[in-house]
Amino acid sequence: MLRNLSTRAAAGKPSAAPFVSGLLDQLPNAVIVFLGASKDLIYANPAAEVALDLSRKTLQRTTLYDLFGDSKKLNDMIDGVYAGNVATQRQELVLHATPTSISREPISAHVVISMLEDPTYLVMEWFPIDQQLRSERDERVSQQVEANKQLMRNLAHEIKNPLGGIRGAAQLLEFELPEKGLREYTQVIIKESDRLQTLVDRLLAPHRKAHTMELMNIHEVLERIRSLVLAEFPKGLKIIRNYDTSLPEFLGDKEQLIQAVLNIVHNAAQALSEEMRADTAVIELKTRVARSVTIAKQRHRLALDLHVIDNGPGIPSDIRERIFFPLVSGRDGGSGLGLTLAQTFVQQHQGFIACDSRPGVTDFHIQIPYRKQEMAA
Repeated sequence: MLRNLSTRAAAGKPSAAPFVSGLLDQLPNAVIVFLGASKDLIYANPAAEVALDLSRKTLQRTTLYDLFGDSKKLNDMIDGVYAGNVATQRQELVLHATPTSISREPISAHVVISMLEDPTYLVMEWFPIDQQLRSERDERVSQQVEANKQLMRNLAHEIKNPLGGIRGAAQLLEFELPEKGLREYTQVIIKESDRLQTLVDRLLAPHRKAHTMELMNIHEVLERIRSLVLAEFPKGLKIIRNYDTSLPEFLGDKEQLIQAVLNIVHNAAQALSEEMRADTAVIELKTRVARSVTIAKQRHRLALDLHVIDNGPGIPSDIRERIFFPLVSGRDGGSGLGLTLAQTFVQQHQGFIACDSRPGVTDFHIQIPYRKQEMAA
């Protein structure tokens, strides 16, 4: 696709033609345009700005060497295309940052080098391999979770009627029992029926209540959650704010979002019991804006990017792929519904939620797209 784009130099100063840059701006993968001879950058799309954590203005004053060093594999790809030996080069590379550029981790990526119709210009496009694998995994898990939630909702409806009958029969039996001591057993039946009824109601609750959509500041939501969690865990826990205060107001169901993020933060706090005793427990609330994101196969220009990161022991490996399934819990006494409800609420906002966990770092990542009316506000 990139090879068929046309570009020209403007009055003595190389630049990507406006209609070309407009098209490349829409691509979800990182794209840069550079001069084949000198490797000077003349254009970077928003996805490249995010991937490199540098503004377009800054990038246009750099070269490929400034960004990725003197990489022989990358140079060989560029030289082959620039010499006209091949139209396109594709290869999986590890893109390293140079010591003088920026502080970031190496990027394992699938890299494509192509020439535009004007041979002066080359295009480099890349996407992280782990991002593609994570996207495929998240889509697969999301489908599995949706199937499980549908099953649980059906079971919940089937359980409700007989459960009410059991409770009612126990109450009638309690009145007929000649000895008060026997009522202890009917009370067990009634209390356990009530506990199961509460569980069933929690399974059905997200699908009963209508959305109450309103414009809100996501940081007000996070501050309320922070206050609630610190009130419950006042000693040994530090909650760090890492906010992008320039984020626009967000359209959503405030109570649902509070509940979704609170479930995640509360779970994190409960997992940090050992760290709290050592006074080293940390939870980080991080907000950013994500550009050119694809969620559920639909592209969005902007999205809210929220991370809840803790320094706990991590999620047990045997349940790591199933944490969003109903009734799956890594904690004794847990209901296994907190993350299921969080995922349901996020999905109802057309977003996604994923988790990356290892000992010492657990990162719950939420993305929810901004809508056109929010960006226009």
